[in-house]
Amino acid sequence: MIRFIDEHRDRFGVELICRVLRPAVTGFLTARGYRAAVGRAPSARQLRDDLLAPEVARLHAENYGVYGRRKMHALMRRQGWDIGRDQTERLMRLAGVRGVKKSKRAFTTKSDTRTALPRDLVNRRFTADAPRRLWVCDVTYVATWSGFAYVAFVTDVYSRRIVGWNVAATLKAEILPMQALDMAAWDAGGDLTGLTHHSDHGSNYMAMVYTDRVVELGAIPSTGTVGDSFDNALAEAINNLYKTELIRQRGPWRTVEQVELATLEYVWWWNNQRLHGELDMRTPIEVEQEYYADLESAQPAPAGQANR
Repeated sequence: MIRFIDEHRDRFGVELICRVLRPAVTGFLTARGYRAAVGRAPSARQLRDDLLAPEVARLHAENYGVYGRRKMHALMRRQGWDIGRDQTERLMRLAGVRGVKKSKRAFTTKSDTRTALPRDLVNRRFTADAPRRLWVCDVTYVATWSGFAYVAFVTDVYSRRIVGWNVAATLKAEILPMQALDMAAWDAGGDLTGLTHHSDHGSNYMAMVYTDRVVELGAIPSTGTVGDSFDNALAEAINNLYKTELIRQRGPWRTVEQVELATLEYVWWWNNQRLHGELDMRTPIEVEQEYYADLESAQPAPAGQANR
């Protein structure tokens, strides 16, 4: 009410506004009540809101404008603010920000029925006890003004880190998914012995040039069943988040190159800054760093150092 009077007092005057609206709006201020409220010092809650609401807006914008209440609450706590979840929700309303909702559409891939498929070694159990044990791969697409941009991701199931990716104007196996795989393999040191490579049964992943590369690197190929998006559900979920958090937020897209640059920035954010509910509100990099730190601390001290 005070804001309404402030906005219109120069045109109508405080007395007239209060006299006209008091019968129509239950509890509307009197002119005396308005002057008392304006002269009153702001409350501690108001001062805190004035401080935190811009901070909420800033952090929300820095994270692609996609965080809802849970992630914003976790982020504010990580920033050192002693704040509750309900208070976070109220501050988000004050700041005029909200989370985004994922699409519920599910996509399946049409495969070449003449191709012999590797068996499903995952069986919908998208868990791993360490990094570089299980990778999931999938392809999605982005419509641009100059044609489709196709995007391939390779994700480590243990940490949810995107370890390889590629954007191209073609679905050819030797260009789109293979370059994403080679990026992931380079990051892993070039030896994928003992790692399970799980994908759908799309022709680009089942092409001989790609499957030969998987085996050459030492990985074990695995695919889901035909026509079942749930058998590669984790990779599908990552594609969905990519579309929700980047593509639909920042479009329309003009060129494949524009998508490629935006994807580069998004992957860095996903790995280094984005809080993942499945990781107890940690980032993929933090999860891997904690794993290797625990592994190192569990190693016995070299001979000659234990007694120092």
